[in-house]
Amino acid sequence: MKTDSYMPVKIISGRGCVKENSHIFSRFGKRCLIVTGGASAEKCGALSDCVSALKKEKIEYDIFNKIEPNPKTSTCFAAGVKARETGAEFIVGIGGGSPMDASKAVAIYAACPEICEEDIYLRNVPSKALPVVLIGTTSGTGSEVTGVSVLSISSSGKKKSISGEDCYAKVSFCDYGYTLNIPEDITMSTALDAFAHAAESILADTSNEINLLYAEKAVSLLKDYILSLGSGVLPSEKERETLYTASIFAGLALNVTGTCFPHTLGYYLTEKYNVPHGKACAAFMPELFIRAKKYCPEKLGTVEKILGVSAEELIKIIGKALCFDMKIEEAEAESACASLKGEIKNFIRSPGGFTADDAKGAFMSFCSYFI
Repeated sequence: MKTDSYMPVKIISGRGCVKENSHIFSRFGKRCLIVTGGASAEKCGALSDCVSALKKEKIEYDIFNKIEPNPKTSTCFAAGVKARETGAEFIVGIGGGSPMDASKAVAIYAACPEICEEDIYLRNVPSKALPVVLIGTTSGTGSEVTGVSVLSISSSGKKKSISGEDCYAKVSFCDYGYTLNIPEDITMSTALDAFAHAAESILADTSNEINLLYAEKAVSLLKDYILSLGSGVLPSEKERETLYTASIFAGLALNVTGTCFPHTLGYYLTEKYNVPHGKACAAFMPELFIRAKKYCPEKLGTVEKILGVSAEELIKIIGKALCFDMKIEEAEAESACASLKGEIKNFIRSPGGFTADDAKGAFMSFCSYFI
């Protein structure tokens, strides 16, 4: 029985948890850099709550609010330079997956002035890093609890992850209240991201007793929303809380196993067609389920049992909700797969294994599942 697991993040949850636990920030120093995107952290109230908590503890702060979707290594590097120049002792990341992932990289750049922009992929692991505190504002990525940061290489636009003990937050504040006014399209994409994390974790060859506890719980919490995809009805406050909780459980699951090939292939749809990450991963769920039915039907059966529908029915539900209209021809598929050689962890842990040739076929056929 395999029960390997590692989880060093302190999770603090509930409405108002940032302001109610302001003393937590003082553990990490007297000055910080807040890393966030454009206006979303301010609009949802998370930035205001964070600033109030810092002021209460007499902690000085600076704000870097230039993190873009799919954060670039150059942007994170610039934030790391600012952290050093301002004397930040820790990093506070506020937002969805992009600002939270970026904050992990910023903490490494800030603590390691010898690392050039793209050298972050070549660093010793674990490397030095400033402490990171995260405040999540969406219900999908699970970055609050994972030792992974997905960045876009500035020179190529390619998405590539870093991981290791230096990529974990020290503390993550999980207040679902910040998600209450998220639009339906973003709600759908982030929920699909969480579902992909949970389903891929269950179906991965690296699955064990620990991740299954987390992943199965996540799928059960996501069930009602996933089965009603595309309804256009915004979740209630209670449902928002459920979606956020599900994303954390899904994050805990993928932290044990890692993800499968839908994440790797999904990066291409995001890079080339600007498809939001969660939807891009969901685009390859049908192919994952087909392979799972062949190579690990008992695991797929677990997902089907929790949801109460067959994989075929679930594919139809996801397909009607997404309605992709692009088509990838053979030449483009070959180009997209050109760099997918060698040992790709997401491929190796996928049901039955996965190759660049399999990826080519998946790129050419994924739209056939969507109406």
